[in-house]
Amino acid sequence: MRLQNKIAVVTGAARGIGAAIAHRYAEEGARVVATDVSSAGEEVVAAITSKGGTAVFFQADVSKASEVQALLAFAKENYGVPTILCNNAAINIPGSVVETEEEVWDRTMKVNVKSMFLTSKYFLPEMIEAGGGSVVNMASANSFVAEPRLSAYVTSKGAIHMLTKQMALDFAADNVRVNCICPGWVDTTFNDAHADLFGGRDHVLKSIQDIQPIGRTIQPIEIANVAVFLASDESSAMTGSAVVVDGGLSAK
Repeated sequence: MRLQNKIAVVTGAARGIGAAIAHRYAEEGARVVATDVSSAGEEVVAAITSKGGTAVFFQADVSKASEVQALLAFAKENYGVPTILCNNAAINIPGSVVETEEEVWDRTMKVNVKSMFLTSKYFLPEMIEAGGGSVVNMASANSFVAEPRLSAYVTSKGAIHMLTKQMALDFAADNVRVNCICPGWVDTTFNDAHADLFGGRDHVLKSIQDIQPIGRTIQPIEIANVAVFLASDESSAMTGSAVVVDGGLSAK
């Protein structure tokens, strides 16, 4: 129970990595507020509570300030001031700068980056007043290395890496730690649209050893386990770190 008595908010919790993090946080004793723009997050919370975990769901678009403020109020009303903020919400719409429409570029920056700015802006003052906490941002191996036809996505993930470092400097004295996780190719549907540009999901997975030296995809729980570590007191000396969990992708 490494997160006993902690209150955690997880964005983008309706599927994939976010759902896995919500489950693992609850398993480790946290009271979890799962949020997503999709109502499918209700099913994640139902699964958590059926196993004896403590969780509630709040539907919100965290790229909008008013909905982030409503999320904070909901968390406080149900459990109290969050001491863990896991910024996981993201979209990935592929395309080169020529192929990408302006609306897609703007939406990617809003969902992937602006959401982290907004949650941090409104949550951190409360977290600091409560004595501190941990912010876990979901970056990517694409924070370090680019891939073909992912112009908006890789740009957003590079920004998250630097935002993490900047926040870590600003709030270290307030007992708030800010770190990010940088996954490689994780076995979820999140990457399917990009895979379709290169022959489809099945074709890409057949050549996964050419992408990730470990020779397989990464499972969501393998990212969630790192998110538990960064949220827990076990990582008490870590802030401003980018923890790469990419199966060796960026080592090439």
